Amino acid sequence: MANFNEEGIQENAGNDDLYEHYRFKADKGQNPLRVDKYLMNLIEKATRNKIQKAATAGNIYVNDVPVKSNYKVKGGDIVTVLFEHPPYEFLLVPEDIPIDIVYEDDAVLVVNKEAGMVVHPGHGNYSGTLINALTYHFENLPNNSSNRPGLVHRIDKDTSGLLVVAKTEEAMTHLAKQFFDKTTEREYVALVWGNVEENEGTIEGNIGRHPKNRLQNTVYENDDEEKGKPAVTHYKVLERLGYVTLVSCRLETGRTHQIRVHMKYIGHTLFNDERYGGEKILKGTTFSKYKQFVDNCFKILPRQALHARTLGFVHPVTEEFMRFETPIPEDMNLCLEKWRGYSKNVIE
Repeated sequence: MANFNEEGIQENAGNDDLYEHYRFKADKGQNPLRVDKYLMNLIEKATRNKIQKAATAGNIYVNDVPVKSNYKVKGGDIVTVLFEHPPYEFLLVPEDIPIDIVYEDDAVLVVNKEAGMVVHPGHGNYSGTLINALTYHFENLPNNSSNRPGLVHRIDKDTSGLLVVAKTEEAMTHLAKQFFDKTTEREYVALVWGNVEENEGTIEGNIGRHPKNRLQNTVYENDDEEKGKPAVTHYKVLERLGYVTLVSCRLETGRTHQIRVHMKYIGHTLFNDERYGGEKILKGTTFSKYKQFVDNCFKILPRQALHARTLGFVHPVTEEFMRFETPIPEDMNLCLEKWRGYSKNVIE
């Protein structure tokens, strides 16, 4: 049985034989909050009961010391969750999953990822990922800094589109530097709520974790680098469809959820983006027929309307600039066709 002192900290703790599964640093402005509630806001699909059991077993640490579930997390605290087994994402099992290969040579691979496929294993997604598929079809892929074979960048689970994969150590280093130096070309198409007034524009604002919903990111103004990292998105209107707009977004930086966060920041949340509130009717009429129409669109496109259409980079061996483009997938196209019909017949 673990022994805890009055502050909820386990005495005589040692963690030499444990593996770190999660690590979070509490923001400087963090109000005191029970560690079980704090972790519930951070770990996707974790229940309070499971977190409390982990604390009772001595698996939750603050500043390298185990704590009980009633420990109050304060600004600057380092909260970790440790277990006796390695994280499941490190136990990588190759799986015979088809991959849509757009281009391949000895150094690189360009893949068109379908919506719904997770790029790499993580909490709740230990199989069926692109990495599981890649390790089955290709041997000896180089590991990146996070021990993920071949991976140079990533796109969200429910975003479709292009990814480049490194097949050699040299290619990994070369491509990683291009992404770091922001010299790659990445263009996405997105369907967003509302009529985007300007034909084109640039969105700037540091992106970091949302202070209240830790599964979201948000924009921090005034270049607050303690709370977020600089992010720049250039957008251009492709098609106006009344209550929604089809836009092209070019990334200058590559922050998590960047387009989803930046478009919401300017008042144009991505269509059917559940995590950021786009699964609700944000623009339009109160007519029941309109609600039924939008619900049908949600069923046709059961994900955020975002597709990584264009990817350009310098080939790590030939030094040639290569650009690839993949069509908008069927689910997104069907949704667009419905909006085209609606905007033509009803709004006009």
